[in-house]
Parts: sequence; C-alpha cells; structure tokens
Amino acid sequence: MKVVDIIRTLEEWAPKQHQESYDNSGLICGNPESVVTGVLCSLDCTEEVVEEAANKGCGMIIAHHPIVFSGLKSLTGKDYVERTVITAIQKGVAIYAIHTNLDHAWTGVNRKIGERLGLHHLEVLSPKKGALLKLVTYVPSAALEVIKSALFNAGAGHIGEYDHCSFTSEGQGTFRGSENSTPSVGKVGEDHREAESKLEVILPTHLKSTVVKALLAAHPYEEVAYDLVALQNEHPRLGSGMIGSLNTPLSEKSFFEHVSSRFNLKVIRHTTLLNKPVKTVAFCGGAGRFLLPNAMARKADVFITADFKYHEFFDAEQKVVIMDIGHFESEQFTPELIKEYLEEKIPTFAVLLSEAGTNPVHYYIS
Repeated sequence: MKVVDIIRTLEEWAPKQHQESYDNSGLICGNPESVVTGVLCSLDCTEEVVEEAANKGCGMIIAHHPIVFSGLKSLTGKDYVERTVITAIQKGVAIYAIHTNLDHAWTGVNRKIGERLGLHHLEVLSPKKGALLKLVTYVPSAALEVIKSALFNAGAGHIGEYDHCSFTSEGQGTFRGSENSTPSVGKVGEDHREAESKLEVILPTHLKSTVVKALLAAHPYEEVAYDLVALQNEHPRLGSGMIGSLNTPLSEKSFFEHVSSRFNLKVIRHTTLLNKPVKTVAFCGGAGRFLLPNAMARKADVFITADFKYHEFFDAEQKVVIMDIGHFESEQFTPELIKEYLEEKIPTFAVLLSEAGTNPVHYYIS
C-alpha cells in the first residue's frame, strides 16, 4: 500500500481538521506516494523507533505524539528531534502523527481509557462547538429519496446514536432557464413551477466537500440550490476527555487499586481523598488540567489525567479527587488502539507494535 492510502484510512477515523491549533498531526516526513509493506505503531517517535521500523521492514511509523511540534529551521542533528527526522529520511521511513485529532475522536484515545477502566455510559466531557454544518437544499419531490440516500452514504444525517436523520417540507420551486440552459424539467425561456421538497441534514464540517459532491452528483437539476449553515451546536461525539460510570461503586482505595492494576502503575499522584464511594469518573489521556472545571461541573468523583503542577492540585477544592497517573501511562495503550483499527480496516496489511521503551520519565522506588 502507499503511505497516502494508510493516511486516508486513518483520517476517516480521526480527521486532521479536528486537531488543536497548536498541534502538528499529519505526515511529518516521507513521500506520500511511497509503497510500504508494513507500519510500526508507537506512542512516541525516537531514533530507536526509527531504527526498529527499518530493521523490521516497516516503511512507515504511526506515532501518537508528533516528533516535530513547531517548524524546523535546520536539520543538523543538534537535538533528538532533528536526529530522528534525519534518521527517518536516511532509512526511507515515513513518520505520521495522529495526536489531538485522535484524542478528540469518539472511538479514540479516551474511549480506550474508558474501556480499560470498565466504565459505562461514556460521554464526551467537553464537546466541541463549530464542528457541524446544516445543509439545506431543494429537490424535485420525485428525486427526494435518491438524494437523501446519496447524502447519507456520504456521511450526512448522523445525530448521536441515530443515522439517516433529515427533515423535509413540501413547497413549490420556480425558475426560468436562459437560452444557454439545458433544464431537466420545464422549457428554455419559460417560467416553470415544480413541486419540490426542502431537505435539511446535519453533517460534520470535515465532510463538507464530500457531501456537497454527492448532492451535485445525485441531483437532477443543472443548477442546484443549496445552503450550508454553520452551527454552534456541540458535537456530542467529538471533543476533549470523557466521563462515565462504574456499574458498582467502589471505595476510593479499591478504585485506586483498580486503576493501578489496569494501567500497570508504579505511582499515582493525587489530592486529598474524600472518603466517599467512587461512581462517576472523568478522565483525559495526556495533559488534561484544562478539563478540571468540566469534571467538577459534571459532579465527577475522580478525575484521571496527567501533568498536573503542584499548585494546580489545590484547584480540586476537595470537590473531586484528582488522580495524576502520568502522561505516558495514561496513553500507553494508544499504539494498540491504532493497530486494532488498521487491522480491522486493512486486514491483509502488516501492522506491528513498537517494542522500544519511549517513556522519558523513570521512577526511583526507595
């Protein structure tokens, strides 16, 4: 397969448009037209990971964290970032990062964490706004079902657990074609009235071009009237962090033991215990300090994330137990998640997990 084919498959899952503005997800280096026979999945991309990919015959690395966050002004090998990129270029290994766009995906990083914790009734903790559009178009009533089907197949009409969602109202369209027109109904130069349906569907912004293309291809009219309206609705299946619940509440001690076991933890930094059962759990893979107000607003008993600073622990205000389990530790199963997805979508393709240890944080246990 070509690198570009694998990228296309990944971005159907986690569109690059969904990454944060500061992020650098996407193809870091490598020719998108290169043919590869296998990929290596890793949380981070280091020189060791590049060497491993080359030794295993993998022409592409899919890493969660981008090796390059900001622009490189030189490639002299002065630091690990430049050395990693240079090594990848020399070895002919493409590097692709799938970072905050995978954090935000409904079946992405946080969903994996929720499943590891055995949580149910999962919801996005901070849903994104501005990620939805409403398409309004006008179609001859006889063609309504054909056009609806085309729009649904292109990805429009999803609302939560429901698909094929639309609204129609009946009316009458009027038009007159010029001498250069070739109308599918009516006659050139004559006013025409046609029974039409007003059709409205919701679609995610990243599918705008795909859905409009499907509309134009399916519509019988030479000129298609349609509006795209930006919505401020929250997208219920796109955003930061998640929240869920345990079927049976656990004591704080039992819950800590449960988390430690499921994530193979050596240490958990946490705030004062509140001596009450744990039922509702908010969480965010990686650095999730910005979601603490959301967790508190949703009455979470605990908030699991990473990278809290000393003074930020005070912000819990004894209303929630903060559990800082470590950045690497919270996202350690992401390569496995990527591997599972690719094996489902491309079952005949070789997808390997990196065996390199990339956690830069080590613990001294006295």
